[in-house]
Amino acid sequence: MTAAADTSLAAERDQKARDRPGYRAFLLARAISWTGSAVTLVALPLLVYQHSGSPALTGLLAALEAAPYLVLGLPAGAWADRLDPRQVLAASSVVSAVLLASIPLTTTLGGLTTTQLLIVATGSAAALTFSDAAGFRALAALVPAGAMGQATRNLSAVSTVVSLAGPAMGGLLAATVGAGQAIALDAVSFAVSALMMARLPIPAIAAPPPRRSLRGDIGEGLRWVWRHPLVRTLTLIGIGNSLTAGFVTGLVVVVAVRQLGLSSDDGRIGLLYAAAGAGSLVASVAVVWLQRRLPVGWVTLGGLAAGLFFLAAWTASRSLATAALALAGWQAANSVVSLNGVIVRQTTAPHDLQARVNTAARIIAWGGQPIGAAAGGLIAEHAGLGHALALAGSGLAVSLTAGVLSRLRDQDRLDALATATAAPGRSSAPARRWPDPPP
Repeated sequence: MTAAADTSLAAERDQKARDRPGYRAFLLARAISWTGSAVTLVALPLLVYQHSGSPALTGLLAALEAAPYLVLGLPAGAWADRLDPRQVLAASSVVSAVLLASIPLTTTLGGLTTTQLLIVATGSAAALTFSDAAGFRALAALVPAGAMGQATRNLSAVSTVVSLAGPAMGGLLAATVGAGQAIALDAVSFAVSALMMARLPIPAIAAPPPRRSLRGDIGEGLRWVWRHPLVRTLTLIGIGNSLTAGFVTGLVVVVAVRQLGLSSDDGRIGLLYAAAGAGSLVASVAVVWLQRRLPVGWVTLGGLAAGLFFLAAWTASRSLATAALALAGWQAANSVVSLNGVIVRQTTAPHDLQARVNTAARIIAWGGQPIGAAAGGLIAEHAGLGHALALAGSGLAVSLTAGVLSRLRDQDRLDALATATAAPGRSSAPARRWPDPPP
């Protein structure tokens, strides 16, 4: 297939996704909640650092925001494959709205504490775990199977466009009305999203066959991930990528204050988060181009190598401009690795396993993030920021080494994987040089 034909086919799939009213409503609801969350992305760690002055607690915040997925992701995925996704999406948005609204309320009353901030972060992340799982199920119901990858890339593109302006707006609001009051916007955004999600025109989904237990549902998703060699390898390699991500995201505010010389209430800190959003936007566009031209294994290996390069630049940065550029580059590389794995899973996983497969793989692949965030904060507080940044690249280095030593380089491009998956009588696992293990 020629490059022109590839482009034409991708455009046709993109049109199929965008022509679905349900998909457009789903995308708009997501965009609204993402806008509010982009403000909280800046305001919440600023509040924790302003109240505590502790890099360890700021890193703990990032760890607590990631940890609920590790604990709840598997049951959330199993429940999402059983329940109406609209109910799960709406309920989780309501919970997040109530929790976040408590921050501006207690700020006004003068009773805000660091403990409350950590509790709200954990509770909201737990609610979003169920929303994330239900989102996979809703997307599979709203979009034709052939347009799933393009629909995911569209969602990622909108998310990252929002993340360009949102963090800058969050930094500005934090500097003017205060970080606590800025989070009120996020609470409102979740309330609006809840109303929209409850009304999604999701077509009837065939009832799944009777299952013995929730544990059996969870095990089915885990077994699929483990028995698919390519998905298994990309998932395990993701652990090191997420470990480094935990270090970086948990220390953004600390780096801004201690290495770049900004004050903790400087609105320009939001520009660093906006730069990371720009990197994600670049990745959402680049991954489409890369997957059309390169084997999926080379996309991951190249992303890991680029991530190490930009992480070194981030560590050496001493000005806001160079730090923003380095952070944008690192986020682009990190997102390419993550998106490549997500799209491969969505392309190869059976429809009725989408939620369980994706949540199971994310739990494993993101397992390093809370560890990296907590470790980065503790090391920065007790051994110094320089030591924490020096250790940040360890996860990427291990994943890149493991990837080079594996058979990732032997894998096909995404279009070949999609064709093999769709072919009658063919296994969804890749056959090229990588035979399936016995069931």
